[in-house]
This record gives sequence, C-alpha cells and structure tokens, in this order.
Amino acid sequence: MSRQHRRGTGAAAHRGKAVRLSDAGDRAPAPPRWMRWLPVAYVAAVLALEPLTPVQWPVSFVLIALPAVAAFALGPVGVAVATCVAVTFLGLLAGTPCCAGRSSHDLWERHYVAAYLCTGLVGVLAVALAGYRRRQEAHLVHVNSVAEALMRTLLRPVPARVNGVLAAGLYRPAESGTMVGGDLFDLHAAPAGVRAVIGDVRGKGLQAVRTVADVLGAFRQAASEPGDLVEIAAGMERRIAHEAGALQDAELFVTATLVEYDSGARQVTIVNQGHIEPVLISAGEVQALTGPPSLPLGLGALTGERPLAYRHPFAPGDVLLLCTDGLVEARDDNGGFYPLLDRLRQRFGARPAPTPVEVVDFLDGDLPCHSRAFHDDVAILALAPAL
Repeated sequence: MSRQHRRGTGAAAHRGKAVRLSDAGDRAPAPPRWMRWLPVAYVAAVLALEPLTPVQWPVSFVLIALPAVAAFALGPVGVAVATCVAVTFLGLLAGTPCCAGRSSHDLWERHYVAAYLCTGLVGVLAVALAGYRRRQEAHLVHVNSVAEALMRTLLRPVPARVNGVLAAGLYRPAESGTMVGGDLFDLHAAPAGVRAVIGDVRGKGLQAVRTVADVLGAFRQAASEPGDLVEIAAGMERRIAHEAGALQDAELFVTATLVEYDSGARQVTIVNQGHIEPVLISAGEVQALTGPPSLPLGLGALTGERPLAYRHPFAPGDVLLLCTDGLVEARDDNGGFYPLLDRLRQRFGARPAPTPVEVVDFLDGDLPCHSRAFHDDVAILALAPAL
C-alpha cells in the first residue's frame, strides 16, 4: 500500500505516547522558500541584464510575465502588488538611460504602452489564478481533514494498556500530508483474553478505506463474542467476500494477522492470513514466529480450508511486534529492503527487555534513516504482557 520523516510523512512524533497517527494539519502547506522569493529574483535578473544588452533589445519587456511568476506562490494581493511593481519598472526602464552612451526611450512609446497594457492584463489573470489556487488549497485542506477524521475514527488510538497487555502503535501513510491508507490495526479486550489484529488491504484510496472499515467492523463485532480466533477469521472472511461482491472486485483481499493473549496460560495464539510473521523479542533474542500458512482474507474460497492457529509462550519481558509490509519493504538508496530482524537484534539483542513504546519509537526513528521515500503505508503494533 503505505513523513518527511524523521518526523513523519506520516507519523506525528509524539515520543512516549502509545500511538502515533499522522497529523495532516488544518492548513495548506506553505510554498517552498525559493518559490516565494522567485518574483524578487526574477526582477533582479531583469535589472541586471538591462544595462548589459543593446538598446534595441527591450529586455525589460520580460517583466510582463512577473505577475504570472508571482501567482505560483503569492496570494491575490501579493500578485496585484507584483503587477504594480512590473508596470513601474517598465516605466522607469523606458524613461531612464541605464548606462553612459545609451539613449532613453519615450515613456509613452506605443511599444511600451502595449507592454503596460499586457502587464495589466496578465496581472488581472494572475490575480484570478492566485485566488482560484487559494480556494482549491482550502478545498483540499477541508477534504483532507474529513479523510483524516474518518481514518482517526477507524484507527482508534491504541491504549497504553488493555487489561494485562501493554501496547504501542504507529501508523505512517505513504502519501505525505494525508492519513488515507489501506493498513489497519486494532486492540480489543475480550473474555478469552486481549485480541489484536493488523492487516493490509489490497489497493489504495477511498476504496481501500471502505474495506478497512469493513475489516475493523467485523473484527470488533466478533472479538467480544464467544469463539476462537479461527471463528473470528472466518467471520472476517465472509465480510470481505460480501464486500468483494458489492464492489464487483474478484481480486479484493486483505492480508491479516490475528492475535490472542491468554494471561493465565502465558501464551499467545496467532492466526496468520497471508501476512508478515509476527516478531518476538524475548530474553535478548529476536525471532519471527512462523506457523501454518493461510490464504489472505477474501481468497479462502479458492481452497475452502479454514485457517490454522498456532501458539507460542508469551511471558512478561517479551514483546510481540506486528507490522505491515510497508515496513519490511521500505528500500534504501541501493534498493535494499529494511532489515527488520537485524536492526532489532542490533538494538535490543542481549539487553534488558524493552517496552512496546521503546520498540515503536526505535522503528519510528530508524526507518527514515534507511529509506528516504515511502511507497507504501506502514502500520506497527507492539504488545507485551504487563508485569
């Protein structure tokens, strides 16, 4: 799927918090500084060229384009000021000799009058363009705010503690400045234990968000009811199949991992539906918890087989890391994937047991050092039994 990140195209770097979600903000991003100074540089270049060129070369006429240049970064008022500046300099350059031996032009020579009129016309159009750009920016900010509110409603903040489980989460969309994405996670307390899900929807955009809503809705409804993880996965499978029929998308699927922690047995039960294996940090060692493979949600009808659950000891001092492929498939400048297990071993191997927040904080800071650009959403969920 998928921060100007070390802070985040995507994640808000609230260190020590249990969850980080992207902050798209309520204002349009400011233009780059070089773009804001472009009109000034444009005028300076014209003034520098004017005395260096033959008198028959009316270099000052290129000031006609100044309002259009200003419209890229300035608002309507700024463009109007740039238009007045352009007309003023045209008049000054027309009526004043620039260097010795060079004659001045008639201020009202027909060519210069035409230049004044053209500059004014371009200025009017540029003011209208700047106003339209500002309205479009405001509209996009509003749309993005609605999408962000929707995603924040779907991806509820991960609490720092759910019953006997400590938790931390991170969501980093691939698209800078927006939270719209196809990754998901959730944590839910149930009579059987604390249950969690992490998943990755095939596709992008609003259709992916719709599928995220269906998957999370199915999980939240089933997680608090009687039944084991296999039954929950079967219910989610039916929900995705219904969604695929409604969208007429025979290739719709969701990779997901479901987890249930039993504090009495001190073990974790895992159902992996074509997703990345969970990673366990335990006693200074880092290992992927592999188990019976199953097809992603939505593709179960291809085999008709139910997924299989597997179990692993999970005691205080352990941290279980769930993530989406946006983390492990992030590439460096040479095309190499992010070495998740190696990086976790270097940071936490043979050291005191970390907390979920420490693991998420480490990945939040280390991933941008590995990859400058993110082409897929990243979702991370870390869990640990409370002491």
